[in-house]
Amino acid sequence: MPALAAAVRWTAPDGADAASPASRYARHAPERTLLYALVQAHYPEFLERQAAHDRPVPDYVRAEFDEYLRCGVLEHGFLRVVCEQCHAERLVAFSCKKRGLCPSCGARRMAESARHLVEEVFGERPVRQWVLSFPYPLRFLFASQPEALGPVLGLVQRAIAGWLADQAGVERRAARSGAVTLIQRFGSALNLNVHLHMLWLDGVYEERTAS
Repeated sequence: MPALAAAVRWTAPDGADAASPASRYARHAPERTLLYALVQAHYPEFLERQAAHDRPVPDYVRAEFDEYLRCGVLEHGFLRVVCEQCHAERLVAFSCKKRGLCPSCGARRMAESARHLVEEVFGERPVRQWVLSFPYPLRFLFASQPEALGPVLGLVQRAIAGWLADQAGVERRAARSGAVTLIQRFGSALNLNVHLHMLWLDGVYEERTAS
């Protein structure tokens, strides 16, 4: 199938130096990395072996690998970017925007999420991270029945919110806090490990009635 391509025009910011490092674009070229070479070489064999043992790879796992092998590769589609001032041209390959295997898209998503939380959600407030792990039987339960995690998360949030209120010396019913919870499904070795990363405001707001 031929690659998809599109043209985009852009204008360099006023005063930008075309020779400066910040104004130069270098393509990521993931196909030159060791990870890409390993996946490209062994992924088809892995699929065949799993199918031969009647253990087919889930569709969402296949999608992660398939999209990763297309991510950042010009032959799978790109934008042709042209500067309206100097008429310089660059080819920018499409990205997979996945969350699992691709280190480039994962790092970009992480940086964008961090910026959003700092600038748009928490602001200039102290924040503490809480990490909650579960026993193995519960990990398997939450992996197979994700809806079971919702009530547990509610209990955990109420427990932490109550503890923060007690630490601040504010009645629990008048204390208001806030948190963002990220559900992680795997550990550092890509093993099944459903656990929670929670970012909490390190304090509470006290709700008071106007006098």
